[in-house]
Amino acid sequence: MNTISTYGSWKSPITSDLIVSGTVGLGQIAMDGEDIYWVEARPSEAGRNVIVRRTPDGKISDVTPQPFNVRTRVHEYGGASFVVASGVVYFSHFADGRIYYQKLDSQPLALTPVVNCRYADGIVDKQRNRLICVREDHTRESEVVNTIVSINLDNGEDIQILTLGEDFYASPRLSPNGSQISWISWNHPNMPWDGTELWIAKIQPDGYLGEKYLVAGGPEESIFQPEWSPDGVLYFVSDKSNWWNFYRTPLNPPLVRGEAGIEDSPLVRGEQDKEPPLVRGEINTEPPLPRGAGGIEPLYEMAAEFGLPQWVFGMSTYAVVSEYKIICTYTQQGKWYLATLDLVTKQLSKFDTPYSDISSLKAQSEKVVFIAGSPTESSAIVQLDLGTSQLEVLRLAGNLTLDAGYLSVPESIEFPTENGLTAFGFFYPPKNQDFAAPTGEKPPLIIKSHGGPTAATSSSMNLKIQYWTSRGFAVLDVNYGGSTGYGREYRNRLQDSWGIVDVDDCANGAQYLAQRGLVDSAKMAIAGGSAGGYTTLCALTFRDVFKAGASYYGVSDLSALATDTHKFESRYLDGLIGPYPERKDLYLERSPIHAAANLSCPIIFFQGLEDKVVPPNQAEMMVEILKAKGLPVAYVAYEGEQHGFRRAENIKKTLDGELYFYSRVFKFELAESVAPVLIYNL
Repeated sequence: MNTISTYGSWKSPITSDLIVSGTVGLGQIAMDGEDIYWVEARPSEAGRNVIVRRTPDGKISDVTPQPFNVRTRVHEYGGASFVVASGVVYFSHFADGRIYYQKLDSQPLALTPVVNCRYADGIVDKQRNRLICVREDHTRESEVVNTIVSINLDNGEDIQILTLGEDFYASPRLSPNGSQISWISWNHPNMPWDGTELWIAKIQPDGYLGEKYLVAGGPEESIFQPEWSPDGVLYFVSDKSNWWNFYRTPLNPPLVRGEAGIEDSPLVRGEQDKEPPLVRGEINTEPPLPRGAGGIEPLYEMAAEFGLPQWVFGMSTYAVVSEYKIICTYTQQGKWYLATLDLVTKQLSKFDTPYSDISSLKAQSEKVVFIAGSPTESSAIVQLDLGTSQLEVLRLAGNLTLDAGYLSVPESIEFPTENGLTAFGFFYPPKNQDFAAPTGEKPPLIIKSHGGPTAATSSSMNLKIQYWTSRGFAVLDVNYGGSTGYGREYRNRLQDSWGIVDVDDCANGAQYLAQRGLVDSAKMAIAGGSAGGYTTLCALTFRDVFKAGASYYGVSDLSALATDTHKFESRYLDGLIGPYPERKDLYLERSPIHAAANLSCPIIFFQGLEDKVVPPNQAEMMVEILKAKGLPVAYVAYEGEQHGFRRAENIKKTLDGELYFYSRVFKFELAESVAPVLIYNL
């Protein structure tokens, strides 16, 4: 018999202690021979990132000793922080940004010198005994300089600059015989999902690059994850058809020739860098061809996304298994699928898996490894045997056994929004097998607005959502206009319209559920982090739909964000709002801090005090305004946290603090005792 209790006051086994003690974050996967490596982010170790190794006999062990933290701050968001070759691991240590190398069962040793540089997205060039990677140089007061460099593995101070002059670089990849290298580059004001270029260059005997050739891409075409096949064909994903689909180059393509000279580059070289030659290699006598005329071939056209927004390095949705086959993952309507693509017949064959979210895919021979999750299962490192089609879970993010009676299974929904368009989301109804609400009562709703904003949410099990639904809340996780996974046109809905389209979609999603009688319209809250925090603050400031909100390191002042942020995102707002300062009027108009007089509901703010992406003053200014207005407001700040919280104690305090805040605002009793937060004006 269920206990009758008001929504929000249900006692749940999914506690904040369970969430922080029983789970780790699973990240970057690498394969070296028969060994499999991945990164674990551990809240219980103050958010330390550790490389873990699994041997063929199933033994799993840590590679990274204390106090090392495998993480890079290139682009601030990092990614691809380690590479492994022949049993030697090369990784970026978060504390100093240097690259260290570590032989198995040995202590890490520093490779690169003590200079203010950061490294990411490395590959090992065995022929030339060097590491090739992206470098971000912070040694001068002017804007940081990004390049692709090579680092001598016998002498880490012997660094060559391979290519330079563009604002950003990613994905250096060697051809199978090591004679060529490909990479992606892009320039302000583009972000990598707006427009990138794919380049190829031959490697000269001295290790420098010869003349470079433009393969594909441009200011309005996003190239994702170039990979070479064993027979020397370069594969990549492009959104030129609206969808991120597969393309390939012919063998030895006569491609558009790029500018070979680099003497005018704005690079500020450190003393350890060797001067790159201005022009090297034989002159190509082939006539230059127009872009796209070099035989670029579409492989499989489909209204699905085989690519992702490159917020971090090393994202991988596919692997070239052989010259005949690609193993890949793609998304449609918010769900991810696993498939093989026959490179001869161009036929796609889908695998039947229990997973709705698949990422970080790697393959070697017949073994495929990826991170996967489902609505009812924690994310895991999973291995697929292509020979037998058998799946094996190698590592779970959490060793938690939860009864299905406490798990809310999301429903993928579409709902009407502005201008006769449709938006998307995942709706989670309240679920707890031990409780029922009084007859006629409707649950409170939390709208989740994801970060990015160029990103997407998924239906993979999220214990932080189940924390709410098992206590009697409904949750709508919104993929508002501008989200990825629905084609470039849907992504472009946010162009010049951030703070409008996303806010309308979140508000319309809430009203859609209220109109269907699924939630209580008088108890609707909105919460989000980073860009989702901006959407949250805009919804609370410029709309009259929500009765409370929670901002996690959210943007309140767009002008401050435009003038006080890191290089990677320093021109992001050009496309989302307009160029600054030319359209300063829009920045003021859409900044919640300049319209705080419109606010009329309680808000709780959570903020890391070392956040370089959204500095703490953004939250603190809003808090002071709300305090002066006499509105209930809470501010929870964390020493030592940056953009996103990694320490177990802070994750726990944040979850419980938001619950406590809602209990006071919506006036329901808590089933268990949680640490209170100071709420002003309540």
